[in-house]
Amino acid sequence: MKTLVICSGGLDSVTLAHKVAQENELIGLVSFDYGQRHKKELAYAKACADALNTEHTLIDISNVGRLLSGSALTDNVDVPDGHYAEESMRITVVPNRNAIMLAIAFGVASSKGAEAVAAAVHGGDHFIYPDCRPGFVDAFDAMQRHALEGMGEIRLYTPFVHKTKGDIAAEAVRLGVDVTGTWSCYKGGEHHCGRCGTCVERREAFHLASAEDPTVYEDPEFWKTACHV
Repeated sequence: MKTLVICSGGLDSVTLAHKVAQENELIGLVSFDYGQRHKKELAYAKACADALNTEHTLIDISNVGRLLSGSALTDNVDVPDGHYAEESMRITVVPNRNAIMLAIAFGVASSKGAEAVAAAVHGGDHFIYPDCRPGFVDAFDAMQRHALEGMGEIRLYTPFVHKTKGDIAAEAVRLGVDVTGTWSCYKGGEHHCGRCGTCVERREAFHLASAEDPTVYEDPEFWKTACHV
């Protein structure tokens, strides 16, 4: 299955890229500059493409992103510390982000003769992000079949949509992914902060997977308090 992977440079999407490369036919990675405050992860997406010897396409939709205001990822709003499941993490929602990115990716995939677009949405995102839920995935997949009718069959491939972050960490280990070559932190410092929702979720995931986490965190112990470990 010729597959185009949407890759942010984070643990989930890099693991997905490796999974596709080993189990399907990876034809490229596509990343988006949507005006996010910290673009550090995009360099990790490019490095992933280089490691997998595939094309990396960076698409600038920052002009659109500037209109999607109110999120800690795009506005001058503090990124909250704590567990990702907390209500405070809703401030990290960027309205309609996945729908916009997926629509563009499907257009690119169609032009490349791809058979699938892969996205790393997972079960841990369902609580906060409506455009990561199974209902959205199914509806978007159906919509794209209508949108590209007569121009090829392209499916939305989301193997993690019913999986936990811990499952993804375990999959990364199974696939031999160098997780130090991924970036999750929303704060964009020299190292992962260890306190924002994505850092806490990442560290907890390796704990749940009973796997070593080689990531360097500024605060390596905070996750225990946030997760009540």
